[in-house]
Amino acid sequence: MALTILYFAWVRERVGLAEERLTPPDDIGTVAQLIGWLAQRSPGHAAAFGEPERLRAAVDQQFRPLEATISGASEVAIFPPVTGG
Repeated sequence: MALTILYFAWVRERVGLAEERLTPPDDIGTVAQLIGWLAQRSPGHAAAFGEPERLRAAVDQQFRPLEATISGASEVAIFPPVTGG
């Protein structure tokens, strides 16, 4: 299952990309597992995903917890917490 993975704010800066199209291994079933897998891709990915508790995600443009499934998804966005003001 190929996924478009979007990165925002300091996540994008650390990874060095705004988006990637990747096919995670079959045993990657949640956002948290995806983040763990992504952290192994490069030093920039490791820097961005080293503290997953600091991250938020959207699956197919819907905010989801890191425990959410990515099964059947076409897009996952990963970003820092958002605040308004």
